[in-house]
Amino acid sequence: MEMTFILGIIGAYLIGSIPTAVWYGKAFYGIDVRDYGSGNAGATNSFRVLGKKAGVIVMLADILKGWFAAQAAIILYHLGYVAAEDLILYQSAFGIMAVLGHIFPVYAKFKGGKGIATLLGMVLSIHIEAALICMLIFFIVLIISKYVSLGSLLASLAFPLVLLMPRFYPDEPFLIAFGFVIFFIVVITHQKNIVRLIHGEENKAKIRIRKKR
Repeated sequence: MEMTFILGIIGAYLIGSIPTAVWYGKAFYGIDVRDYGSGNAGATNSFRVLGKKAGVIVMLADILKGWFAAQAAIILYHLGYVAAEDLILYQSAFGIMAVLGHIFPVYAKFKGGKGIATLLGMVLSIHIEAALICMLIFFIVLIISKYVSLGSLLASLAFPLVLLMPRFYPDEPFLIAFGFVIFFIVVITHQKNIVRLIHGEENKAKIRIRKKR
């Protein structure tokens, strides 16, 4: 089991490390998105730099990275490599490793994105109802405030808070604690955004379509 866990977290990290935004931008636009916009290799910057189509493709691919990493634990469970009582732990560990891979991708000199889409994929795999509520909160905040960062922060905080509600309370209290860990990671990756929000200097969502070369 220990070897299964070790191989699993390594595999999850490598999956999360796939720099979708970087590879897509270079392959179809001849640019590295990290040289433009916010400098992040994520979906938001892909929307900003490459346009809607590229942004959607990058976002879906990044979501799938987190989803597949967490789902891998379920596959191992059905194959008999993971005990039922350890399933949430494995899903959480694999998911977080995928997120860390996205933030620090080994294939792209450890300079990646902020991990929001990959986090979404992970929580969709672990608790889809709570994840969908968080998505709704994100879009409501985004529509009202036009701040992607604020939507991401509040949506990530909503995840453990939703799990505290009787309707969604999971059998594993560990998942609630893990939800607050997720929020902490989002706060860490959005430190600059938080400072800009406090000072009223944060950029509002504005999509610019970049033509192909």
